[in-house]
Amino acid sequence: MRNNLFVILILLISVSTSCVAQNDEKVIPAAERDHLYLPMLQNKSVGLVGNQSSLVGDQHLVDFLLSKNIRIKRIFSPEHGFRGTADAGEKIKNSKDVKTGISIVSLYGKHFKPGIEEVQDLDIMIFDIQDVGVRFYTYISTLHYVMEICAEQNIPLIVLDRPNPNAHYIDGPVLEKKYSSFVGMHPVPVVYGLSIGEYAKMINGESWLKGKVKCDLKVIPCKNWTRNQVYDLPVKPSPNLPNALSVALYPSLCFFEGTPVSAGRGTDQPFQCFGHPKMNQGDFSFTPRSIPGASKYPKFEGEKCFGKDLSKFDLMDFRKRKNLDLSFLLLAHQQLHSNTKFFNAFFKNLAGTDTLRKQIEKGMSEEEIRATWQKDLESYKEIRKKYLIYSDWK
Repeated sequence: MRNNLFVILILLISVSTSCVAQNDEKVIPAAERDHLYLPMLQNKSVGLVGNQSSLVGDQHLVDFLLSKNIRIKRIFSPEHGFRGTADAGEKIKNSKDVKTGISIVSLYGKHFKPGIEEVQDLDIMIFDIQDVGVRFYTYISTLHYVMEICAEQNIPLIVLDRPNPNAHYIDGPVLEKKYSSFVGMHPVPVVYGLSIGEYAKMINGESWLKGKVKCDLKVIPCKNWTRNQVYDLPVKPSPNLPNALSVALYPSLCFFEGTPVSAGRGTDQPFQCFGHPKMNQGDFSFTPRSIPGASKYPKFEGEKCFGKDLSKFDLMDFRKRKNLDLSFLLLAHQQLHSNTKFFNAFFKNLAGTDTLRKQIEKGMSEEEIRATWQKDLESYKEIRKKYLIYSDWK
């Protein structure tokens, strides 16, 4: 009997160890699974949509593909540019990559969608950009327009998937069609719980492209990634999201872009603090300054702002809540709305609705506001299920 118990104990330890090893396996982004996509690129004229996050290990995807004798005809860059050094909203001109001499077409400013003349000599397109899983983060809008031109010109598109660091929850108001813009094109919540590859499948499957065209889409999946996993991004996805905490707080703090409140642009902790010269909130203060490549002309440049420091926020505790935090926005509105115009026209585009503004002005609590999202969120979750590549939460 004692021997049997010993055998059972050994088996339990073995199973437990096996599970830990499996859970601790390194996440492998699709770009590093080159055996799955290189054969599709051989002897083709390739267009590549990418930026500084397009990495294969520590090598840029462009350099990696060139080393494999893949013919890259043209590079397309999103907001912040190909090397990720442009400020949010900054106009980026067409140029050439200084390292390779390959032509770069900017997909930001007035030129969101590649022109026919820029893709007609391409055999295939490849998209590899790190997303953060938030509706108003514009890389998914770039994805939309790339899919659209590929569908219209019968060019296959390969999306190299990457983990979404905010994939562990879904929250926020679902966008209403009349508020569609480049910071929100689709009827999804602020935090939508999909990898960028899954999102591409949803764009296709829900017929969101103009004229309901379909893109010849191939998604190369990540390996060993789960939605509840804490995934530290190997490189900043954009200049003002420098670390995991800023990425986690971004869905909550970006609403301030539609108000007079600073979300910390022009400081060493963007999207990890907020404030305004007229706020009365403890003894924390910051003075925004011009930071080339991140915030050239920050809100309240040179003015002392008072507010809240969130840089010591408990990231793991925040993740456990699985929702965005409206308390920051409600606090700032409570303190400032009586002596300043609080909401600007951009706010409804960020929110995807004008209802949130009205609810805050009416004095509704966070719980009351959140309750009004639930019906639309449940409908969205049913749509989302159709496009999952990775297992959903238990």
